[in-house]
Amino acid sequence: MGIKDLLRFMKPFIEPVLIKKYAGKRVGIDAYSWLHKGVYSCSMEICLDSNREKKLRYIAYFMHRVNLLRHHKITPVVVFDGANIPCKAATENERNRRRKENRELAIAKLKEGDVQGATELFQRAVGITPAMANQLIQILKSENVEFVVAPYEADAQLAYLATLEAEKGGVVSVITEDSDLIAYGCPAVTFKMDRYGNGEELVLSKVFDSVSSKPSFRNFDKELFTGMCVLAGCDFLPSVPGIGIVKAHSLVSKYRNLDRVLSVLKIEKGSQMPEDYTKSFKEALAVFQHARIYDAEIRELKHIKPLTEQLLQYLDEGLDFLGPKIPPSVAVAIAEGKLDPTTMEAFDCNNIEPAKFQNSVETTDNSRQASCFVVFSSHKTREKRKTGTMSMKQVVVSTESKYFKDAGLEKLAFPVKAGPKNENMVLEETPLKVPNNNPFKKRKFDEMTELVSSKGEDEKLEMSCIFPDDSQLTFPDNSSLSDAGKLEISNQIVSIAEQILMVSEVECCETLCINMGSQESVSSKPNRVYIERKRGQNDKLKSSNCNRSGTKNTILNFARV
Repeated sequence: MGIKDLLRFMKPFIEPVLIKKYAGKRVGIDAYSWLHKGVYSCSMEICLDSNREKKLRYIAYFMHRVNLLRHHKITPVVVFDGANIPCKAATENERNRRRKENRELAIAKLKEGDVQGATELFQRAVGITPAMANQLIQILKSENVEFVVAPYEADAQLAYLATLEAEKGGVVSVITEDSDLIAYGCPAVTFKMDRYGNGEELVLSKVFDSVSSKPSFRNFDKELFTGMCVLAGCDFLPSVPGIGIVKAHSLVSKYRNLDRVLSVLKIEKGSQMPEDYTKSFKEALAVFQHARIYDAEIRELKHIKPLTEQLLQYLDEGLDFLGPKIPPSVAVAIAEGKLDPTTMEAFDCNNIEPAKFQNSVETTDNSRQASCFVVFSSHKTREKRKTGTMSMKQVVVSTESKYFKDAGLEKLAFPVKAGPKNENMVLEETPLKVPNNNPFKKRKFDEMTELVSSKGEDEKLEMSCIFPDDSQLTFPDNSSLSDAGKLEISNQIVSIAEQILMVSEVECCETLCINMGSQESVSSKPNRVYIERKRGQNDKLKSSNCNRSGTKNTILNFARV
């Protein structure tokens, strides 16, 4: 996909970028590049046409990134691929063949029980269809996100938008994973943008103006640069054997004329160079320079750049390699997502009525501000916010709303949850309830006073502490005691409890330590809960030996009694 090894070759000119630098501006999006990344998480469900809810995860993936741009006040312009041009037919046929083979291998792995191996093969086998793209288009329409379906290559449409002013629908940069945008001469391209808006950017003007960077492009213009990319191999023409991006750059830098480069190649490569390579090279170069695109202002197709007389004379067989001409009415219907660009059939949108894609807003939790953002998807949502009826929750991107009212697609998108749904429900953490009946628990003085005062005048309060040997220490009615006396009694009980808790370990038992850690017992010792294991003959023998040796009573022995 794209120019082979071009991004690695251009690495000295690629710089890190934060997408928020384009706040207040329009940015183009190569839709299929995000769709291809989004389907990795649901490739098996798509290839097997499963009814599981994971099948539409690619839509949530895509909308998260769209909402990220809108959060940074960036206007996204989504561009979808259209039909395949004839000179790209060989590449598409090879891709379809590989997808089919990987799908068959994935199914075989799945039958063997190797789910991980099958998943990896399904990821190679999955492809994006116009129907899948149209499902996303319905969401974009409901969210008022600007989009256009290109008549042929989305890269050409994006490169054309990059040449326009913002008032005419232009964009200042393009987000993609395809290096073809560089060959089309797009001024600024952002690659590898993650979910937080971090990416890598290449600005073409810096490439031509750089003095010290290697490789050098000081003597290049856009035509020579595009010619170098075609020589290295692209989707429209494979390279001559032995010619990669480094060799192509060297030849163009040396001769500075594409016709001379072709002549040298014919001499050096001889029979390795196909006879029709020169003609195919001219056609591929013309695709990058004169591709057919949709002009929204005149509402019909045109070329990125006007065709020259010299090119028309050379290509006397016509311009079918750029894609056939499309009537204006059909071109408009394709651009608006009403017609399938490959079959020219209308999409059935009657059963695809998207609900509003509701997005949650961030709270004041500073620890997650990097991945949370505020988005209000419609004017109705904003009105609810003004009246204070909208609840606020913190998530990265909410996908709670169901995309389609159709029962089948709704079930695919999100699982049905049992029980009534209360949107305003607030989940509260329920504390663990611990019985407050520990006789050795150190209590606050106020609590002890309250306990004493709660008894009636005729009712006597008796405080006692039971020892493991069945003896007990009893304190008489202390209602007549002073505050100091009451505190002294409480401290005596705590002291006795601490002595009792000093228990030796029992060999045949396991100990589980539980520390409640409440404010009322922060200085108390952790309780010890004993869990008996099933004892065999050896354990029973050890236990009998311990009893004969006259071991002192412990809390464990006391509990067993």
